[in-house]
Amino acid sequence: MEEASTQNIDRRIEMAAEAFQFLKNTTIHDRAEFMNAVADQIEALGEELLTVAHAETSLPLARLTGEKARTVGQWRSYAKAVASGIYTEARLDLAQPEKQKGDLRKYNVGIGPVVIFGASNFPFAFSTAGGDTASAIGAGCPVIIKAHPAHPQTSQMMADAITAVVKAFEWPEGVFSHITGTSYEIGAYLTQHPDIRAVAFTGSFNGGKALFDIANRRKDPIPVFAEMGSINPVFAFQKLLENKAETLAKEYIASLTLGVGQFCTNPGVFISLKGKPLDRFINALKEEIQNVVPAKMLHKGILESFEKIKILQQNRQMLK
Repeated sequence: MEEASTQNIDRRIEMAAEAFQFLKNTTIHDRAEFMNAVADQIEALGEELLTVAHAETSLPLARLTGEKARTVGQWRSYAKAVASGIYTEARLDLAQPEKQKGDLRKYNVGIGPVVIFGASNFPFAFSTAGGDTASAIGAGCPVIIKAHPAHPQTSQMMADAITAVVKAFEWPEGVFSHITGTSYEIGAYLTQHPDIRAVAFTGSFNGGKALFDIANRRKDPIPVFAEMGSINPVFAFQKLLENKAETLAKEYIASLTLGVGQFCTNPGVFISLKGKPLDRFINALKEEIQNVVPAKMLHKGILESFEKIKILQQNRQMLK
């Protein structure tokens, strides 16, 4: 993957700042029409998109087909919200002279260029052409995408789809930019740039927290909308375990290993009272885990992290 230079990034941000002035003069219907056109463009991407995404992520074709449809639906759904004006949350409080209260009008507006970091586990719905990109453009904010290195070709195909619509509408090029690279420095540089007004991130806690800290250390702090790792505790009551310990173990393992354990709904902690029902559950859990068929992880980085954790756990066992 080609590493974006700081000069290229600066130029992209400059173009985005200029495009923001253009977007401020577009109507909600202009932007809704643009978003629906992007949805059509993504929908028209054929088998090649699914094949490329499958090769880069190892995600099943059925799952990718569904996610592509979800992504198209996001753009159309958000376009509808933009066209209706719902997203503005417009509020009008009329003047009340008898209470010495003036006329008050409030509504949401775009804030400027937004940086969005693609997710590894959702190459369509939470990456280059995902919901964050759709909502930002819908609100009138130019988007600069930092492509995830796990699926660069997929990201480029989605970026090309959006760029094609930008050209067709004769909108400024800076409305949407696609930046590639693998170094953490690129993300830091983008986040601390004075013309960037917000960041959206989906990924690990460490990655999201690092961006959050950079954004808050700025002279003018900016919001970081981050969906990061979570523990997802499961509480099992005694009666449930007494009646269906084995069934629950089967369901728990299915959720735990869904998408090779890389879904955000992955249950990380199981909490219950000690006793025979819990012992039954644990024994059933051990049996069920043996039946799980190994599968490829999304990318090399996840596999390397998994191996490091496994070695760490083995070392701890040896020290006991």
